[in-house]
This record gives sequence, C-alpha cells and structure tokens, in this order.
Amino acid sequence: MSAVSQFFIDTAIAAADAARAVTLAHFRSGAKIIAKADCSPVTIADRKAEQCMRALILARHPMHGFLGEESGAVNNESQWRWVIDPIDGTKSFATGNPTFGTLIALLHGNRPMLGVIDHAALDERWIGVAGRPTVHNGMPCQTSAQQSLAAATIYATTPDMFAGDAAEKFARLSSACQFRVFGGDCYAYGLLACGYTDVVCEADMKAHDFMALTAVVEGAGGVISDWHGAPLRFDSNEVLACANQTLHQAALAQLNR
Repeated sequence: MSAVSQFFIDTAIAAADAARAVTLAHFRSGAKIIAKADCSPVTIADRKAEQCMRALILARHPMHGFLGEESGAVNNESQWRWVIDPIDGTKSFATGNPTFGTLIALLHGNRPMLGVIDHAALDERWIGVAGRPTVHNGMPCQTSAQQSLAAATIYATTPDMFAGDAAEKFARLSSACQFRVFGGDCYAYGLLACGYTDVVCEADMKAHDFMALTAVVEGAGGVISDWHGAPLRFDSNEVLACANQTLHQAALAQLNR
C-alpha cells in the first residue's frame, strides 16, 4: 500500500484552511438555507467551501480523483481519491451551532489513508494518517481505555437518523451504555479520538460523512466499522466507532443480537 506523502498532508491542511476562511466568513451571517433535491439542506457556504477545496486539490493533484458532497465526482478511476464534505452539520451551521465541521479524506484504492476533521468555529483540528498517531491541534491524542459498555458514553448526531430496525438496534445499544448524547455532528468523533466519549453510533450516512473519520479514529487507538464489524465502504450507511476493540465487540454484540 502506498504511503501518504507530506505533500498530500500539506494539501489536506491547505484545503482545511481554505474551507475555514469561507465557513467563518458566512457563519452566523444569516446565510439562506436551500433545500436540495433530496430535501437535505445546503447553504452558499457549503458550495463556496467545496469549490475552493476542489480547485486547490485538483490544481496540486490533477490526476487524483475527487468526490464532493455538492459537486460530485471526477477522475473516479484514479487510485488516489479525495472525499470531501465542506460542512458536515449544515443544520448546525445554519442555526449558529459551532459544532459543524469540514471533513477531508484521501483514499488509496478503497482504503482511507488520510483524514482531517476541522472545526473552524471551535478552532480545533484532528489529522489522522494511516500508520501514525492522530494529532489534535498538533498534539497526539488517545481514545479512552473504557472497556465496559455499562460505563461507556455514546454519541449520535440525531435520533432522526434511525428508523425501523436501525432505531431498535440503536435503542438497544444506547440503553446498554451509561448515557447517550445527541448532537455534535462530526465533532463526536473528535471527542472519541481524545478520550472524552467512548462510542459513536450513526446511520443514514454517506461516504463523504465518514471516510475522513477512519484514519482519525484508528490513529487514536479506536476502532471504526459498519454495524456488522466490516470495514466502511463507499456504499456503507451505518457507522460504529469505539474507543477500543473490547468495547467495539461489545457494541457489535448489542447491535446484532
């Protein structure tokens, strides 16, 4: 497997910086919410931030693939592909909540090799690179050592993401934990990487929502998969991230019993 070069890391940092400039300029400015064809919300900040990142990345890596939530895909045949979510948590952004973030992933084949979780309004950034420790604002971070599900805390962005069988499974898992918290968007995965929460379980996800999370969570000592324990793929829609392997196995057992 090809290693991630410093040039690639520098590109991800530059893209995150570019997105910050756009999102902060529009945050709490009364940006109009636009409903997309699938009824999900978007703002001018989402679109401008992605345009900036797309232009920067493809100028530096013209042969790389690119998949953005707002602008779609180019160069799908490339071994190296960037997967971008300019604003993860558009509803939070549009309502003045600072937990919105920018997600940047770089994949080789189908394997996430680099991930950035950037929270502009909170001035926090996690960078994960395969084979290296995850850093939070430049300092290494570590998931918690909690191995008891009964003493664990669990996050999910919203109960609205769970329906039918998924809702039953999440209720079973979350009731086995000490307590659950809703909200946070991708910030919850940063909190997991720093050891402040133990489990994040979500559904109704798309590739741009989770590809950047893998390297961050794993580099901090955590485990991330779909709800059956398999590696996340482009067509995955359920995500389970845990502080360690023991907790991950216990969570999987609750989801699939």
